[in-house]
Amino acid sequence: MTSRPTGTLAQRKRQLVADELTQAALTLLAREGFDAVTVDEIAAAAGVSKRTFFRYFASKEDVVVQFLADMGAAMCDELASRPATEPPSAALRHTVWRSVDACAGHADRALRVVQLILGTPALLARFLERQAQWREELAAEMAERLGLDLATELYPRLAAGMALTAFHTVLQRWSDSDGTEDPAALTEQSFTVIGPALDAVARPGTPGPGPSRS
Repeated sequence: MTSRPTGTLAQRKRQLVADELTQAALTLLAREGFDAVTVDEIAAAAGVSKRTFFRYFASKEDVVVQFLADMGAAMCDELASRPATEPPSAALRHTVWRSVDACAGHADRALRVVQLILGTPALLARFLERQAQWREELAAEMAERLGLDLATELYPRLAAGMALTAFHTVLQRWSDSDGTEDPAALTEQSFTVIGPALDAVARPGTPGPGPSRS
């Protein structure tokens, strides 16, 4: 009976150290540049040893990957929480906005982290890798919401892919503008463009438009 409180305390302590390492790493990496910062410097900034760093992360890249994992989890949670009757475009717009707002809401440091990710080839590759994973998770949620078979229907993955393209495009424009463009307006503009396609979903048994036979 005493193992549960001990385990919970251990988990909380572990999470606290992980959070401190993440904060220290992202601050240093965003300020100094990815290649200029060493693991020793990150560990020192967090007040832990290099050995402790490697208990939590395999590399500098993995610190950023955890930041990205949190973004993906937030999007999946948001989509799952949207009302079942909400149109796909609205549900996915709120889903994307949750993670965009999480970045924009912590303006300066988050902007530098986004610029770091988009401007560092190794990190951009991991970001794109994560987006592929998020697409599958969002597609599965969309299939469940709409009663579609993920194994046979194209719509769920196409919808998830469009939403993530909008997400990436908004972050890229916000990053390129050095934070001067409004991410909320960019998100709205993106979904104004893709919304009609997202809402033109064929329900099971409802034929969509066929290929041109002209």
